[in-house]
Amino acid sequence: MAVATTPYQEKTDEQKAICEMVRQFADEQILPNAAHYDSADEYPEPIVEQMKELGLFGVTIPEEYGGMGLDLTTYVMIVEELSRGWISISGVINTHFIGSYLLMKFGSDAQKQKYLPRMATGEIRAAFSLSEPELGSDVQAIKTSAKKLDDGRYEINGQKMWVTNGLMSSLVFVLVKTDPEADPRHKGFTCFIAEKEAGVSENTGDHAGLTVPPKIKKLGYKGVESTELVFDGYKCPAGNILGGEDAGLNKGFAQMMDALEVGRANVAARGVGIAQRALELALRYSQERKTFGKQIAEHQAIQFKLADMATQVEAARLLTHKAARMKDAGERSDLEAGMAKLFASEAGRFCVEESFRIHGGYGYSKEYEIERLYRDAPLLLIGEGTSEIQRMVIGKKLLQRNKI
Repeated sequence: MAVATTPYQEKTDEQKAICEMVRQFADEQILPNAAHYDSADEYPEPIVEQMKELGLFGVTIPEEYGGMGLDLTTYVMIVEELSRGWISISGVINTHFIGSYLLMKFGSDAQKQKYLPRMATGEIRAAFSLSEPELGSDVQAIKTSAKKLDDGRYEINGQKMWVTNGLMSSLVFVLVKTDPEADPRHKGFTCFIAEKEAGVSENTGDHAGLTVPPKIKKLGYKGVESTELVFDGYKCPAGNILGGEDAGLNKGFAQMMDALEVGRANVAARGVGIAQRALELALRYSQERKTFGKQIAEHQAIQFKLADMATQVEAARLLTHKAARMKDAGERSDLEAGMAKLFASEAGRFCVEESFRIHGGYGYSKEYEIERLYRDAPLLLIGEGTSEIQRMVIGKKLLQRNKI
């Protein structure tokens, strides 16, 4: 048996320090205020401003552009801590992070110089948009289109759906159809960097033709806005095609699918965060609540629930970290990201429901935090691809990697 020469560490010293800082922020600023913003369905502007000061909008943006230059693994650890506080807060930076990832990997030098420094500080924030009212998981069924005009600009027309940060963002990375005759269909899509006015419902001037309808009313995931985007004669310069017109025209589908890999690791981290918080609440309540003369934590049935919850949290965290580390190593992680997203989102739902059961009737009361988690958790089963889609991705990739 080999003898360990160094102690086991899940995190580097730098990762520990960053996670401790974010956890303190969640404990002191997010958790005490989440109930208010959730109840009012109000954008948590003071919390977002503090996130700017902490540098959280530039975590993965290179230092040369004013960011921290940290890897995806550290980022998912941060997302877990934020989601432990409130998943809506992680949603504020999730789409922003995907936008910065798209720019860093596929953007032209001019696009990087123009946007990344201001994105790193949170001065401008990003959203990204795939979904439409008439399509769910079939991204290739996109109808929103862009047509090149005589002056060299592209005119975008169509309607997008479920855009997180749709109102407060200044940039939207939007996938549209540019070649309706393309076969296969995915070769006819382009990603545009659509500029807009943050917080403005009807854009004017250079951004005219882009309208943001009132935010969608939701079961949970409140505070951060989910909106539609209506493009009606919106003009976008050819230079705002991701990567530039020469390199990026009709390349958008592959770009977005690449980004979804990191997006799925992100959602997996959110699942871990909400599952961790549900476990913490269950551990606390089960030791405070007494029945039949003893703490309910002493009942075997409750201990079994706690054991299952803790095991799922740990397994979800390990899967998420593996997917992130593979991506950081430059390896394809579509299979691993799909597994992490599938398991962690289901673990989040499971742990929240078990914690809800442990709370009994009080879990149904808005006076207890678990009620909010119970409304928030289902989002993770849908966002960045449903559990069914993840199983399709996993099955397909398994067969590709193990072809006989």
